[in-house]
Amino acid sequence: MATENADAQAAPEPAAPATSETAALTDTSPAARAPWGFIALGVLIVLVLGAATRFLEQNVPEWAADTAFAEVAAAVEYPVYAIVLGLLGGLAITLTGLRDKVADGFRTEFFIKTGLVLLGASINLSVIARAAGPAIAQALIVVPTVFLFTWWLAGRLGLDEKLRALLSSAVSICGVSAAITAAGAVRARREQLAYTASLVILFALPSIFLLPWLADVLNLSTPVAGAWIGGNIDTTAAVAAAGALVGEEALQIAAVVKSTQNVLMGLVAVALTAYFTYRVERTPGSARPGLGALWTRFPKFVLGFILASVVATIYLNQVGDAGADTIGVVNDLRTWFLILAFVSIGLEFRLTRLREAGWKPIAVFGGAAVFNLALALLLASLLFRGFAV
Repeated sequence: MATENADAQAAPEPAAPATSETAALTDTSPAARAPWGFIALGVLIVLVLGAATRFLEQNVPEWAADTAFAEVAAAVEYPVYAIVLGLLGGLAITLTGLRDKVADGFRTEFFIKTGLVLLGASINLSVIARAAGPAIAQALIVVPTVFLFTWWLAGRLGLDEKLRALLSSAVSICGVSAAITAAGAVRARREQLAYTASLVILFALPSIFLLPWLADVLNLSTPVAGAWIGGNIDTTAAVAAAGALVGEEALQIAAVVKSTQNVLMGLVAVALTAYFTYRVERTPGSARPGLGALWTRFPKFVLGFILASVVATIYLNQVGDAGADTIGVVNDLRTWFLILAFVSIGLEFRLTRLREAGWKPIAVFGGAAVFNLALALLLASLLFRGFAV
C-alpha cells in the first residue's frame, strides 16, 4: 500500500508486462534477489513456524479440555495460529533487521497455489451433482449478488480496483482461498492480500459461535441452519466448526453448500481476468488485448484445482470407501501447504501498510457480511425447507 493511501484512493496501476503468472502477488518495487543462504533461512523460518502452528492446533484443545476455554480452543483453526505466529515472526525479523534479507524465502504464492490445487481433491463433483440441487441454486444466487454488492459498496467508498476484487471475492465465495484466486487474476499486491486475509479471519472467528446461536434463537431447522452457515462463513474450516456445533446433519449440508461456492472460484477468476485485462488496465489508444494476454494473466492453478476435483471424483467412484484414506492423506498435505502459506502471509505483513489502508475496507467487508447474512438466510429458508439428507 503506497504512501498516498493507494488501496483506498489511487488510480488503477498500469498493466504490467504479460510475462508470467508469478507476477500476481509480487511487490511492485524491484529488489535484488538475496543470496541463497538468506533465502534458505527464510524458508527455514516458514517451516519452523508452520511446525509450531501444527503443534498448537493439535495440542491446545487437549490442554484446554475441562476448562472454561475448551470450546474456544476446539474452534480455533490453523489459519489463526499460522497468521498470528507469522505476524510475531515478522515483528522479530524486523527488529533484528533480517526482514528484507530473508523475504525471498517466504514462498507464499507457491504454498498457496499448491494447497488450493490439493483442495480440489476434497470436492467431489458427483456428490454435489446428486445431492446439492438447492445448494447449487443458492450458490448461483448468493455468489454473484454478494459479489456485485461488495463491488458496488467498495466503489462508493473509493477503494482501489484490485482491493475491490479481493474483498468482493472473499465475502461472496470462500474467504482467503477466493481472495488468493482473485489476487492471481488481477495481480494484486501482497499487502492487499494480507489485509484481506486478516479481515476474513477477523470476521470468521466470531461467526463460528454467532451463527449456531442465532440459528437456535431463530428456531431454524437443522438443514436450513447448515445451509445458512455454509453460505455465510468465509473459510471452509470455520464452516466445519460452526456446522459441527449445530449437529452432524447441519455439518454435511454446510460442507456441500460451501463446496458448491468453492467450485465457482474458477468462474470468478476468468471474469476478473477478462475485466482487468480488457478494461481496467488497458491504456487509452492501445490495441485491444488478444486471447493470449487473457491466458497469460489467468491463474493456471485454477485449472489444477478443477482437475484435482475431477480426478478425485472419478477415483472415489471407482474404489468407493477404500479411497477415503488416500483422500485423507491429500487433505493433510493440503493443510500443511496452507499453513505454510498463511505463515508466509503473516511474515510479509507490515503494520504501517495496514494503517495506510484506513477504515474503509473494514466498513466494506462488514457491510457486505451483513448483506450476505440476510440474503443467505432468506435463500436457505426457501430452498432447504423440508430438506432431508
